[in-house]
Amino acid sequence: MLKLLVIEDHALVREGLVQTLRQLDAQVTVMEAADCESGCAILSDADDFDLVMLDLALPGIDGLTCLNLLRQRYPALPVVIVSAYDDAHTVNRALKAGAAGFVPKAYSGGKLLDALRNVLDGVIFVPEASLPSHNGVGIAMPPSGKGVSPAEAGLTERQADVLGLMVKGRSNREIAELLGLSEGTVKIHITAIFKALGVSSRTQALVAVTKHNIRL
Repeated sequence: MLKLLVIEDHALVREGLVQTLRQLDAQVTVMEAADCESGCAILSDADDFDLVMLDLALPGIDGLTCLNLLRQRYPALPVVIVSAYDDAHTVNRALKAGAAGFVPKAYSGGKLLDALRNVLDGVIFVPEASLPSHNGVGIAMPPSGKGVSPAEAGLTERQADVLGLMVKGRSNREIAELLGLSEGTVKIHITAIFKALGVSSRTQALVAVTKHNIRL
């Protein structure tokens, strides 16, 4: 069973998102909040959420600040931004802050569900209209050169294998199949990778590969 949280202040939009998200799987629980504080209170009462959908234009604590809070408190929980402001600058800011995906409010229900399925599979979703050069996925390829070895970056050989496939845009399911692991084990490796690199999301991990020129 999937358990999702929608943080959106406009009631009509929130209700529409909730109805759409219930089509994501045969068994889906969707909870809702009108602001960051309420959303954080819901999350603090349970640790079994699979994904959060977060609006940027929230009253009180704004969406980006809320995203930073969620990344600090729940580093393994994917947070997808849903916003009417989908220009490249806004999308980039959200991804750099650790968003697992960005979905424009102009998307149809079908496109929204497809985007969330990508995120739940471990793939970072980026709207092609905002970042066409990324082909819908925020992938940062490491540059050529001597670089740093995985061991020097604090990674085990298996973690390096997982990170290498992440850089290639592989989902958790694909990584598990290619390496002969369970998806749960892949998630454990990814959490360890985040810790070693000092990051809290896939996007930040891929940026770290480029920044430190880690040889994979």
